[in-house]
Amino acid sequence: MKRVVHAACPHDCPDACAVLITVEDGRATRIEGDPEHPVTRGFLCAKVAKYLDRVYSPDRVLYPMRRIAPKGTQAAKTPRGSGESRLSGTWQRISWDEALDSIALRLQNIAREFGPEAILPYSYGGTLGVLNNASMDRRFFHRLGASQLNRTICASTGGEALVSVLGRKLGTDPEHFRHSRYIIAWGANIHGNNVHLWPFIEEARRNGAKLVVIDPYRTRTAKCADWYLPIVPGTDAALALGMMNIIIAEGLYDAEYVARHTFGFDQLRERVREYTPERVSRWTGIAAEDIVKLAREYATSRPAVIRVNYGVQRSERGGMAVRSITMLPCITGSWKELGGGLQLSLSGAVKNLNRDALEMPELMRRSPLGRPARTLNMSLLGSALNQVSDPPVKAMLVYNSNPAAVAPDHNNVIRGLLRPDLLTVVHEQFFTDTTDYADLVLPATTFFEHKELQTSYGHYYLQISDQAIAPLGEAKSNVEFFRELALRMGFSEPCFRESVDDLIDQALISSDPVLQGITRPRLEREHWARLPLPNSGAPEVAAGSSEHASKNQAPAGAPLPFAEGFATPAGKALLRNDSLVQLGLDPVASFTPPEESRHNESERKFPLEMLARKADNFLNTTFCNVESLQPMEAATREVLEISGPDAEARGIRQGDRVRVWNHRGSLVLTARVNGAVQPGVVSARLGWAKLSPNASNVNVLTSERLTDMGEGPTFYSCLVEVARLQPA
Repeated sequence: MKRVVHAACPHDCPDACAVLITVEDGRATRIEGDPEHPVTRGFLCAKVAKYLDRVYSPDRVLYPMRRIAPKGTQAAKTPRGSGESRLSGTWQRISWDEALDSIALRLQNIAREFGPEAILPYSYGGTLGVLNNASMDRRFFHRLGASQLNRTICASTGGEALVSVLGRKLGTDPEHFRHSRYIIAWGANIHGNNVHLWPFIEEARRNGAKLVVIDPYRTRTAKCADWYLPIVPGTDAALALGMMNIIIAEGLYDAEYVARHTFGFDQLRERVREYTPERVSRWTGIAAEDIVKLAREYATSRPAVIRVNYGVQRSERGGMAVRSITMLPCITGSWKELGGGLQLSLSGAVKNLNRDALEMPELMRRSPLGRPARTLNMSLLGSALNQVSDPPVKAMLVYNSNPAAVAPDHNNVIRGLLRPDLLTVVHEQFFTDTTDYADLVLPATTFFEHKELQTSYGHYYLQISDQAIAPLGEAKSNVEFFRELALRMGFSEPCFRESVDDLIDQALISSDPVLQGITRPRLEREHWARLPLPNSGAPEVAAGSSEHASKNQAPAGAPLPFAEGFATPAGKALLRNDSLVQLGLDPVASFTPPEESRHNESERKFPLEMLARKADNFLNTTFCNVESLQPMEAATREVLEISGPDAEARGIRQGDRVRVWNHRGSLVLTARVNGAVQPGVVSARLGWAKLSPNASNVNVLTSERLTDMGEGPTFYSCLVEVARLQPA
């Protein structure tokens, strides 16, 4: 029997592709993009196009496993084969009943001796499906009284900065980029990790638009740009303030829009006087005349749009960087134009999805604590596991994440994971870096194997993802695992017996007008629904009208979210936000070089700025182990990219083995002198530590220093030195 199942990709990507999975006799035989989806339009990224290799990989974890070797012992350097023999000596297969009984008993004993806050969940974006990302798991930990996790590792800084100006995480519809005439990709490798936006940009360019890329690394997107501006890492706020200096001084801002829809413009005008092109040039490495040209072109090319991405916020002043960039369309008034504005995240479109019903925070009152539990920051995992606290972390349940690879200050994290008194349970699809330190590993489903409700942070469509095949082996979804564990713990509340359909129904019960009329039966029938955001008073024409290209008007129902005001209490963009004062920040905007940067004289011992980049063909550390994808990244694996001048100054030539180090750790890599980085910057890719000959990755160099807003990690504020290794 052959059938085609409608699903949606849940991985941590803005595109949330609609996919079609062909199933024959219970086995998935083909995956392809759904050509009917208005944004993803029938094609897939290279990663998901090979997803059958992931689902049916011989390396899948298919049964519960108990560690029988010391922590840190790998079953194999690069696990291959589906037989249990490769696991002998390291792992022992057990039943789900044994696993659940063992976990429940250990958690009960830890809670009794140290208190339930000694138990820590650790999860993030391994799936962005609404249910398997945050529903039954949150109920479980709330009822248990476990420590709460502040999930900061990716987007918290940029999100808070965006909201500090706009009031809500909304932005330019990807379908509107086709109408733009000036597109800035600011720290956004669109061609590499937001590929479904690219056709809309190419359509705009065919109609005369200019693409400008601002990035410290010459990405795929930069190579395609009409104008590429390399920037010193961590200086983006200075550039944005310098652009506003020119725009305001030369009267290129929209005075009427500013007067009606912004608050604090006079203070901003005064602030940006300090940021002359010459001064900004010294920080950013961009010529003063180019700063002036960029500002003038951006302000006078209408409509203009900025696609800013999260790399910008991964420095010490990352919040202020995103805040400053977000102000640009607020002073030019480009929010009122079809094809204008800015996009970082559109996740605020479903902010009123009924997450309280899914997560039930009120269960914390029924926990042994009788109150909300303490909160620990996931970006400070090394400290949480190693420092004495009250209570100490005695158990960690990991799912949707690979902290032994992705968390900053890798060596400190590993020290914590090696603690013999720490119970570590990992619910996973593969034997990752983190499973090498786990006491128990439990098999998790892929999105082929469970039903899901799927949002997006890169477009305005809500989707149902149907289950295509039965779970392989004994794999369970996050929802099923935490439901069964809750029942094994004796939690008797009816919420722990609710089905997936019950959860989807609850998520969609909301007073938000955006969700009115969107129900599970409708999504099951139609597969996706466009979120009908308000048009903010913008003029409308019928969909398909030829007027779209000639007049910057929105098609019927298309969101121009800030054409007639903002989502702040005053309805205005907050160019001055006094709540920032309590964070010790300038309530308008400012730039101070990061502590760990080349501008800090005290850091001269480590003169090179390290970009801990993500691979183009993996997703964080997801897909790193898929054999069919590894050749796509072979040229960058175990490689340090370094500029010609920096290499020459150190006697380094192409192909030399080099040591990269700072006071936190060191790596041995192979030098590539290729011009992808500017002088003063080096770059290496994030990957699985266990697949490296050194059994470590670039996070041995990154720190636990946090950002100015959102308490996020500062992966891109990282100084190192490099030296050529002498042949043995």
